[in-house]
This record gives sequence, C-alpha cells and structure tokens, in this order.
Amino acid sequence: MRFIAAALAAAVFASGTVNATLTAPGHAPKIKTKWYYTLRVTKDGRPVAARITAQIIDVIGGVHPVQFGPTTKNITNFPIKGTFRDYIIWPASSSGIPLTLRFTIKVGTTKKIVKYRVVPHG
Repeated sequence: MRFIAAALAAAVFASGTVNATLTAPGHAPKIKTKWYYTLRVTKDGRPVAARITAQIIDVIGGVHPVQFGPTTKNITNFPIKGTFRDYIIWPASSSGIPLTLRFTIKVGTTKKIVKYRVVPHG
C-alpha cells in the first residue's frame, strides 16, 4: 500500500503545470519590418525543455509555416529550453488582413496551444 501511494505522489509531482506565454509589441505589426516576439515555456514556474511549431492561420483557415529569422527553415518541432525569441517580417500582402499566430508547444506528453491575433498594417 505504501508503494502505491509513493508511486501516485511521484506521478502527480512529475505531471506539474505547464505554462506558455507569448510576449509581443502589439496586435498591429507594421509590414516589411521585424516584429519581435518571445515565447516562454515553464513547468511549475521553471524553464522547461519543449518542442514548438509556429504557424500563421489566415481568415479562410489556411495554415502557413513561420520561418526562423532570416532563414528558410520552418519552425516545426523546434527544440527550445524555456525561452524562444525570434521575429516575423509581415509581407505587404498581409496588410489589413486579420491573422492568427499559433504556437503548438509539446512538453513530454503535454500539449499546449497559444494563439495571438494580429492585423498587419502599412
């Protein structure tokens, strides 16, 4: 009986609370300029290793990958440790269109989704 209680307590402790927070300079990014953002992932208040995928969802439901900084590499199942910083350059074709920046965060078997609505402008 003691063994079962100890195993249950260990399982509860290991499952801790995962939080993800996206910080950005506002919901109206300027087109053709670097729009910086920061994603922080914690478990029980401490930075944690995670895998992230970043996508942009358009008004008709299309899903578009976000590229990492100046590269052509998509942010897909990308490993991080606590904090991820990057930027997006919104194209002129996105001006005035409501978009959603979506992050899918995986920490072990836990999955979180963070959404951030933007409307780029000229």
